[in-house]
Amino acid sequence: MTLSPPTRKIIHVDCDCFYAAVEARDDSSLRGRPVAVGGDPHRRGVIATCNYPARHFGVHSAMASSTALRLCPDLVIVPPNFDKYRKVSAQIHEIFKRYTALIEPLSLDEAYLDVSQSEQFENSATRIAEAIRAEVRQHIGITVSAGVAPNKFLAKVASDWRKPDGLFVITPAQVDDFVASLPVKKISGVGRVTAEKMASLNLHTCGDLQGLSRLELAQAFGSFGERLYHLSRGEDNRPVQTGRRRKSVSVERTYDSDQPTLKEWLRELDSLLDKLKERFARLDQNYLISGLTAKVKYQDFVSLSCDMAGTDLDRAHFETLLEQLWERRQGPARLLGIGARLRDMKAPQQPDLFPEEWDRALRQRRGKT
Repeated sequence: MTLSPPTRKIIHVDCDCFYAAVEARDDSSLRGRPVAVGGDPHRRGVIATCNYPARHFGVHSAMASSTALRLCPDLVIVPPNFDKYRKVSAQIHEIFKRYTALIEPLSLDEAYLDVSQSEQFENSATRIAEAIRAEVRQHIGITVSAGVAPNKFLAKVASDWRKPDGLFVITPAQVDDFVASLPVKKISGVGRVTAEKMASLNLHTCGDLQGLSRLELAQAFGSFGERLYHLSRGEDNRPVQTGRRRKSVSVERTYDSDQPTLKEWLRELDSLLDKLKERFARLDQNYLISGLTAKVKYQDFVSLSCDMAGTDLDRAHFETLLEQLWERRQGPARLLGIGARLRDMKAPQQPDLFPEEWDRALRQRRGKT
């Protein structure tokens, strides 16, 4: 007999235009005006986020600041202050903790909360979400949107349903009807390319996907097909994870002037590698390197990346990656980045084919040779 997964009450909380909202909170002259947080438009800066008045003009995150100003000449671009945003995020999490200990942060401005066992408000997830939103507005001075649902997938969809400053609830009884009409682009992992493929197959809603078998979904979308099968039915058994661990570490730099040739790319590698080693050294001793990656973004904002196996931050490995990227597309780079995939020795592991080698690497990482 197959046991049904436990019924959960999940809240997804998402701050509205977080960085821009904090800046407008702290500077009354910004209120009601189009505001973005980002880099200097005269130094190839990029928009990190913007408020809704700015979005009305077509401004969005990851857009070049100079382009944003052309679209919205009255846009106020504020340089980011991440120390301040981290402090505000910590204050918001203190509010979360009054209602549950099961909190999974996704970033500074959003988190999942499992309130299935909360004793607050007679265990009403809707009333808890309302209380959290009211407390953040009163004590933090910004607004958040929230979604309430039986699982993480639907809670995240719901939090976006009535943005900004909104609350949307999907009860267990409403799941089937809700997901049947849900556009496929709302499914996490369905990007532009996958959405275009779905459209070509006349798959526009989760209800359309439900008409395909597991085999048909696997044939059309590979390993993603199994996840599509469940999400299109509103099924998501992932628990809220309170101890999220890193899967990678990386550094990147956007340049004031393009790096035109491979020689310049390689010249920048030393400073990038020094920063990457510093970040890796700050991690706890239970991480091992399981792969390496490099990234380049060109003048036209097209990005390419390249990966390879590797267990150490050797400069020669990253030279090889950058050379492979140069062979794939030659041209001036506005951004270069390098990083490492991580193996978390604290996480449950599959049986290892080479346990002695991994044990030796872990001892070396800990300095126990």
